[in-house]
Amino acid sequence: MPKELPKDLATKLEAEIYRHPDGLGAGELFTPFLEQASRRSLVRILNQLERYGRIQIKGERRGTRYLPPAPAVNAKDAVNATVEVYVPISQDAEMLRDWVRRPLTQRRPVGYDRTLLEKYVPNKTYYLDDADWRTRLLDLGRAQFVRRDAGTYTRAILNRLLIDLSWASSRLEGNTYTRLDTQNLIEHSREAAGKDRLETQMILNHKAAIEFLVEEAEGIGFDMFTFMNLHALLSENLLADPSASGRLRTRIVEIGGTVYRPLAVPQQIEELFRTILDKAGAIRDPFEQAFFLMVHVPYLQPFEDVNKRVSRLAANIPFIKANLCPLSFVDVPERAYVEGTLAIYEHGRTELLRDVFLWAYQRSCDQFKAVAGSLPEPDPFRLKYRAEIADAVAQIVRKGAPMFPKEVQEISAGLVPPEDRQRFNDMVLADLRHLHEGNIARYRLRLDEYRAWREMQS
Repeated sequence: MPKELPKDLATKLEAEIYRHPDGLGAGELFTPFLEQASRRSLVRILNQLERYGRIQIKGERRGTRYLPPAPAVNAKDAVNATVEVYVPISQDAEMLRDWVRRPLTQRRPVGYDRTLLEKYVPNKTYYLDDADWRTRLLDLGRAQFVRRDAGTYTRAILNRLLIDLSWASSRLEGNTYTRLDTQNLIEHSREAAGKDRLETQMILNHKAAIEFLVEEAEGIGFDMFTFMNLHALLSENLLADPSASGRLRTRIVEIGGTVYRPLAVPQQIEELFRTILDKAGAIRDPFEQAFFLMVHVPYLQPFEDVNKRVSRLAANIPFIKANLCPLSFVDVPERAYVEGTLAIYEHGRTELLRDVFLWAYQRSCDQFKAVAGSLPEPDPFRLKYRAEIADAVAQIVRKGAPMFPKEVQEISAGLVPPEDRQRFNDMVLADLRHLHEGNIARYRLRLDEYRAWREMQS
């Protein structure tokens, strides 16, 4: 039987290369690992790491050297140096990129091809067709407390996720808010000066949608309820027809910058959308599941607008439910993402968007693990009574009641057993003392409710 490779072998190889900025020859790199894997297996793993931008390979045969990846070029430097900001992509992806960059007049108009969905068989068909790389992603994405309930990891990094994902996803739609602007809006309700109100609304909608996914981690899924509510939250106050929010479209839509024409028959849209959800729910691998949604939701265009935003946030459902690092899309070049989506629209090909997805997930893992590493261990008591604590705080605020132990005791009597009440009451009082405009969404409170209660306290 072939030797079973250690699951962390790719990580160890990468770490060894990062320890040597000037690079390592094959002999230097391979020698410590030959007891764990054959030379051929090591070469295969290293080629995969290069393919997804984790390392560089220079030279040939005996002159081959393995180096850390080249430093990323930021947008400002790229303009000055006329170097394009992109992600590492494969040869097939390069071909697709060149195809979708041709002038519109040289691209053949196409419509929706339902066979792309119909021929996909969950757990037999794979867009992420490299099993070793899916295992690698799982190793990268595992959180330090995977043993706990769905959503535990994401709740621990919620504040960072709210800012990063709201900002990055909005930026992919052309939103000009900076990350600092987004942070000030989410944490302090401070709108950025000189920005369009639609941009502000888009950020706030992302925040509400992310909170919905995280707070309802046990109940969300690949069903109409989840996706209709996700769309309603993301599209609030942004659609020409407000009644279209949270509903499948019944009108013809067109997409700028492409020769693709989406499906127009409402009955077929609903039928195919339900098929997308059913197939997504049947996929066992969380990464394939996430990418499947990023492919098929925008391709079908089930809503009048906000389809890509729905797909980006829905792609996080598998990660939230499995306690994996979420996908924030931070640092993803807008052009790479758009061109990857165009390749699906116009050619039914996933390679370019796949490379963008894989790079984006690794980038998110690097960032969120650094954040999580500095977090304290979550309090199991607070995790157990998270919903009840939020309910008690909300009741106090909405009643306009003072922050007195007696008020909290009356509420807690109907929420928790006697042996836990004292600690529960202390937590509720502490949360009331630390309540401010930047965290009231955690308790499902409106700004006017909080301000009215704060006025009474003062």
